[in-house]
Amino acid sequence: MVSRNVVVSDTTTGIITVSNVSNSSVFSPSAQKPPTAPGYISISKKKILKNLEINGAQSQRLNSWVDSMRASSPTHLKSLPSLSSQEELNSWIKRHPSALDMFERITEASRGKQIVMFLDYDGTLSPIVDDPDRAFMSSKMRRTVKKMAKSFPTSIVTGRCIDKVYSFVKLAELYYAGSHGMDIKGPTKGSSGYNKDKPSVLYQPAGDFLPMIDEVFKQLVEKTKSTAGAKVENNKFCLSVHFRCVDEKKWSELALKVRSVVQNYPTLKLSQGRKVFEIRPMIKWDKGKALEFLLESLGFENCNDVFPIYIGDDKTDEDAFKLLRERGQGFGILVSKFPKDTSASYSLQDPPEASDGFLATVGRVEINAAIKEQMKGF
Repeated sequence: MVSRNVVVSDTTTGIITVSNVSNSSVFSPSAQKPPTAPGYISISKKKILKNLEINGAQSQRLNSWVDSMRASSPTHLKSLPSLSSQEELNSWIKRHPSALDMFERITEASRGKQIVMFLDYDGTLSPIVDDPDRAFMSSKMRRTVKKMAKSFPTSIVTGRCIDKVYSFVKLAELYYAGSHGMDIKGPTKGSSGYNKDKPSVLYQPAGDFLPMIDEVFKQLVEKTKSTAGAKVENNKFCLSVHFRCVDEKKWSELALKVRSVVQNYPTLKLSQGRKVFEIRPMIKWDKGKALEFLLESLGFENCNDVFPIYIGDDKTDEDAFKLLRERGQGFGILVSKFPKDTSASYSLQDPPEASDGFLATVGRVEINAAIKEQMKGF
């Protein structure tokens, strides 16, 4: 009896699960069948219908997955009728108003509390670009984040590996949670900040998966090399397969290639973000868990006067948004120009609005508050 892995796509969460199903339930031989004539294969009508049903279900799941891939691209929303699209956007903004428009309310809610900032990188601190190796943040954004870190504990929480995102950010005073929070490092003890060569390792819950991740990376590179525009990125504890530059007609083919590799590793899970497939260890750890861990590491466990703010733009940031709602502390801000299902409380349009707008305003308010406090003594 032969067992096969069956891939099931959940279009709501974007997560693909891999289960083991025995072929005997599909291709069990009938007992005492008469021999077939030479050159012919006898297949019962019932078996044909069963196989068609299975193939049809697999095709339907693949189509659903490709539809999800299309939905992750904001350009498809532009095809909606303008009036309908505008009404949808207005309704969404009422539920997730601009963090800039609601700034006074946010300031009031955080008054007397310690603000702690958590920032995604791609699509939040840097624009989404075709080449992930060129997702550089602007000098202005870097200055804004640097000023922010002087006022509040600040962390970068990203799907990228830490070394890669640090090469973009270049700020030693931050905490870094890479690989979707599975690699958390902070400033080296006794130093003035994060040391790229000797960082303080806080937590690596997926350390045992490193050999497997490297193995799958090599297989994915080989499997996808014939798909023009596909790029596989090794983020140390997880992998990303970018399809932003892949012809949309090749998306279903690429999805099959990626799944054909991942299905052989039942301890890995496959999910889909903004024109990217994410392959991660199947452990109970995500950006929400990373946020919680960092709060505890910073000394804010069971603290009532802390006010965490998480800013992100993708599905993987939803775990952090949900955690803040469950804690009843702080809030999440989704960076998006288009309506999305989200647990974030507020929204911002794009990275410039996040840096030049919200983050810069928060920094100015904090600096002014500090100056006023110092002036009291005069």
